[in-house]
Amino acid sequence: MTTLKKAPMPIKTVIFDFGNVVAFFDHSRAVARLAQYTDLPPVELALKLYGSPIEDAYERGAIDTEMYVRQATRNAHLSCTTEQFLAAFVAIFWRNLEVCELIPRLQSNYRIILASNTTRAHFEEYSKQFADVLRYFDHLGTSFDAGARKPEREFFAHVQRHAQAEPGECVFIDDLPTNVEAAEEFGWKGVVYRADGTLADKLRAAGVVVGTTEKD
Repeated sequence: MTTLKKAPMPIKTVIFDFGNVVAFFDHSRAVARLAQYTDLPPVELALKLYGSPIEDAYERGAIDTEMYVRQATRNAHLSCTTEQFLAAFVAIFWRNLEVCELIPRLQSNYRIILASNTTRAHFEEYSKQFADVLRYFDHLGTSFDAGARKPEREFFAHVQRHAQAEPGECVFIDDLPTNVEAAEEFGWKGVVYRADGTLADKLRAAGVVVGTTEKD
């Protein structure tokens, strides 16, 4: 008796990480601007801002922007104002042309979702900076709304509620293999992003229809 193989589920929803996928970022840009306001060396300043429990709590939405800035400036011995701190803190992003040019080519055939570990200040900044690309997204999922961070299952479950598809009908793109592996365990198809011009081909291999251009 011949056993028929079950056909793979068609992709209905494409889910993108933001940082180092839709746009690149570098926290050292913020550290360099804030270094003038403290006596701490840059390495220690970076640890105070990004390697402490308050940064984790901020990304999870457990504390708000005001509380994060107040605690961060105190912990890092910063003499700047709140406005000066936030202006430096959010000035870390630049466009990834490969992904930004691909996203509009998916919009007519797929639901497009963002799945980002991010703080509210960063989200508010990049929502304005990349509004021309994010307008193609049907939902913007963030860790501070989910109350959880990738690679935690709770984060994927939060985003899944907006997918309007079964987990097997979703494909997820992230630059961190750990996050992709966790998404695959959740039931999504996964693609590890590398900035080498291969994303369109990787999506096609995952079952996503991507239009052909000279750049592909």
